[in-house]
Amino acid sequence: MTTSGRTVTPASRTLLALAAVAISFAAADTYVVVLALPEMMTSVGLGTEELQRAAPIVSGFLLGYVAILPLIGRISDLRGRVPVLIGSLVVFAVGSLVTAAAYDLETVVAGRLIQGIGGGGLIPPTLALVADLWPPHRRGMPLGVVGAVQELGSVLGPLYGAVVLAVGDWRAIFWFNCAIGLVLVAAILPLRRASSIDVAGRPDRSTGRFDWPGAALAVLALAGVALVMAAPTRLVQDVEIGRAYLPVTGDSRWLTPLALVTFGLVVLLVLRLATARRPLVDWRAWPALARETDLWGAALLTVALGAVILTFASAEPESGAVSPDAPWLVPVAVVAAAGFVLRQRRAARPLVPRGALRARPAWGAIVVSFFVGAALIAALVDIPFFARLTVYRDSQLDAALVLVRFLVALPVGALLGGWLLRKVPAHVLTAVAMVLSAIAFWHMSTWDATSLASQVETWSLVLAGLGFGLAIAPVNAVLLAHTADAVHGVSSALLIVARMVGMLLGISALTTIGLRAFYDASDRIPSVDRLCGAGGTLCQAYRDAVRDAGIAQLHAVFVGAAACAVIAAVVALVLLRPTHDTSRAEA
Repeated sequence: MTTSGRTVTPASRTLLALAAVAISFAAADTYVVVLALPEMMTSVGLGTEELQRAAPIVSGFLLGYVAILPLIGRISDLRGRVPVLIGSLVVFAVGSLVTAAAYDLETVVAGRLIQGIGGGGLIPPTLALVADLWPPHRRGMPLGVVGAVQELGSVLGPLYGAVVLAVGDWRAIFWFNCAIGLVLVAAILPLRRASSIDVAGRPDRSTGRFDWPGAALAVLALAGVALVMAAPTRLVQDVEIGRAYLPVTGDSRWLTPLALVTFGLVVLLVLRLATARRPLVDWRAWPALARETDLWGAALLTVALGAVILTFASAEPESGAVSPDAPWLVPVAVVAAAGFVLRQRRAARPLVPRGALRARPAWGAIVVSFFVGAALIAALVDIPFFARLTVYRDSQLDAALVLVRFLVALPVGALLGGWLLRKVPAHVLTAVAMVLSAIAFWHMSTWDATSLASQVETWSLVLAGLGFGLAIAPVNAVLLAHTADAVHGVSSALLIVARMVGMLLGISALTTIGLRAFYDASDRIPSVDRLCGAGGTLCQAYRDAVRDAGIAQLHAVFVGAAACAVIAAVVALVLLRPTHDTSRAEA
């Protein structure tokens, strides 16, 4: 159902490389707050015991990353891949700036939300770009590269945060993100005319002379916003410059001379956008784009996904499966999802064009992605949990480093999967990959309290990571091979959404199963008096019994993850088999 793609040029490879770098930074940003979160909490007035109040710093990024992905994917189908890539990078840079300059919890969360929108928006156009530029039989390696850099971000994120924190504070992480985002925009801009194409393979007519005056006004306006928000101590306390920070009236920082100048720059920017022949942002195309995009459908889907994310991302995996707000979030998600389905049937131009996922392998890839995500989350959450419960009880860092063995294998597997895709059918490769992960999880369900002390156990972590990595390229390739060029963006977005929703629902279901096993094991623990003697003083035997109950909980989770991986393998074998039409087209 796809074209053979156009000739791959050096500019095309450079463009993909830059997009891959951008994706790696965005993926790293998902994990970069792991080490920085305590310092971020302190800077906005939260104590270390108020972790639940700080949860939106993490869930806000995830919400932005996932909730509007289908809309961004659809816009990339209608507007072009490269313009959406550039726009997403700009949004990511702006979100980084807002986060770096934030002065309270609300502005930190707002910055992280904007970052997530920009970071998530990079992936659908990049995957679609691979399909636009490479013919089906040559997509394996570029898709493997995209998958590898995305997974590499999970490894580099905490390390990147640690390096920056060693020489600066948490704000430096996000200032650096902002700078990298703008540098990547500057690097991609010259490639628009050479490499950007529309969804029909024709040169993208959106390219043209760059609006440097508009860009200058935008940079100055953003710099003003940053200075108002950050209010650097050296500037505020300077005898002369400090006057710019004295409010004209009241005590709001947004009523200072500096803020008023910033508002003036924003007005000048709006006037420039409205009057320039080729403005920085081509707003004249927005009405036509809005008519072709089902904004009501996108809004309903965003609300549904947002409610699902908040329901599960705000839960504590060790104690509960869902957020305390689930009683009202779940009905909102159900009603919004039902509204989206109804809108899809009735809209003249639905968000997901009718018939876009009609082919069995296309919707099958989305189903496989869901179960892959459901299995993957068990490794990301429960392997460090197991390490902290057993061998590394006194070191959270050492427990987290156990997961690195798994995470390093993921990008290696993604590259290997891209290469093997030239020799092995996608459905077979995916099934084998998930069977490998299932075997690894089954072995993890036999771990005891001393297993992770042995380096031999590294093989199961590596095997699980390789399995998940091997599945990335073939699942993406099947989806792109069985969907039309004009819907590659939105279909790629749905694939990512399916994986993320699978992770959220997976952690909920697996946590529920695990907690039931924990309670059953706890009920069998003898009383403290029986184990430790009269007086009720806790002894090592009782502590070991509680630890063993925790191990039973994680064993149940690993068995559940193995089952999800097996389901993914079976579904891949059944649903990802190439259709006759696709086989003939790729030949």
